[in-house]
Amino acid sequence: MKETKPVPTMGAKDAPDAVYDARTQGTPKMALFGLQHMFAMFGATILVPTLTGLSVSATLLFAGLGTFLFHLLSKGKVPAFLGSSFAFIAGYAAIAPNGEAELLPYACLGVACSGLLYLLLSLCFKVFGPKRVMRFFPPVVTGPIVICIGLILASSAIANCQTNWLVAIVAIAIIVVCNIWGRGMIRIIPILLGVIGAYVVAALVGEVDWQPVADAAWVGLPVLWDNTVFSIFGAQFDAGLAITAIITIMPLAFATIIEHIGDMSAISSTCNRNYIAEPGLHRTLLGDGLATMLASLFGAPANTTYGENTGVLALTRVFDPRVVRLAALFAIVFSFCPKFAAVISCMPACVIGGVSLVLYGMISAVGIRNLVENHVDFMRSRNVLVAAIILVLSLGIAYSADGAITFMVGAVTISLSGLAVGSLVGILLNMALPNEEPYWDGGLAAQAEADDIGLPLEAEVTNLPLD
Repeated sequence: MKETKPVPTMGAKDAPDAVYDARTQGTPKMALFGLQHMFAMFGATILVPTLTGLSVSATLLFAGLGTFLFHLLSKGKVPAFLGSSFAFIAGYAAIAPNGEAELLPYACLGVACSGLLYLLLSLCFKVFGPKRVMRFFPPVVTGPIVICIGLILASSAIANCQTNWLVAIVAIAIIVVCNIWGRGMIRIIPILLGVIGAYVVAALVGEVDWQPVADAAWVGLPVLWDNTVFSIFGAQFDAGLAITAIITIMPLAFATIIEHIGDMSAISSTCNRNYIAEPGLHRTLLGDGLATMLASLFGAPANTTYGENTGVLALTRVFDPRVVRLAALFAIVFSFCPKFAAVISCMPACVIGGVSLVLYGMISAVGIRNLVENHVDFMRSRNVLVAAIILVLSLGIAYSADGAITFMVGAVTISLSGLAVGSLVGILLNMALPNEEPYWDGGLAAQAEADDIGLPLEAEVTNLPLD
């Protein structure tokens, strides 16, 4: 792991050689900046629907609309793009393991309800302050949860790779080479390059059926009624499945909320602005949560602030939120092209497997980094017990014969995934066990509260999509 250097306290001065108003560069350059920003977000944003079976077109539409909503609620000050969240992939897999069209709306219902946790925590941050709220979700809880998200998904990545290991290895190799030895924009978009390169190789070896692309129209609506959450409410509504989806998926929001705080800290450091203080973490969480709810209700993946976004900002030194809003506009335009969505849908499993093998491993690595960077003390028995029980429950139940804990409540059958059980038990256990010597002071958010002028932190720009 790379060693990070502390970032000095930020004041109100502009970062040197940075562009805070892209209009000074002229309209053509500003448009080019926006297009570049969209393509940097592109690989990860479209990969989530490809892995889960959700609509690519709806994903692009609500990534754009969600970004606009986020900017509206954060006073248009934060240069953040909202794309598809990887943390919820395990939730989709638990409810619709094979991307079943009739089950995905129930998974989306669970994700939409998880957005309510964003709203609740946003209110808590506003009323009580970050330090008092974050003490209930320390790294000893969130770290193992994130580790389990990646490990639970690992088997599906291997299954996809086994359809053609040659193509899968090409995808892995391109991502690794671009991420380690790439320069400039190449290092920012390794996932997109890995997808394109492996897709070309798959086409050359006869793994791609292009007929759906030929049949698709150039222009069409990105949202279909049958893909929305609203379509499940009727005579065929399965209350047990709906409750199962909500209970299974909602706890995943705690991991994405922690990531949101980290992303806001990293963007603040990169732009030399304290966005946690102004417009405030309560506003950015509110924007993220409402964007997630909106996207999920209409059959798109959960939205989240992106680590790649920080990478593009650091590389280009263009910190104008207007550029990010242009990127959102371009995403909306692409969403109305079914032929483009068909190209994504025709991507063979071996390409998906190679890319997801890296991504799922990186998700778990982020959980480990969360534990290391926050100096979680595993010499203390209570920390060992909390982490151990989360890991064993999450992984043990996920890979058990039933794959879930199932029980009846009246006439309703409820199934809880290992990740849901592990997350809930871990949060409660951490609250119950004595902790006389706090090993965590609330993290970056607490530091921001203690220093309303700047945000001292140790930020590292991430080159792979870990959101």
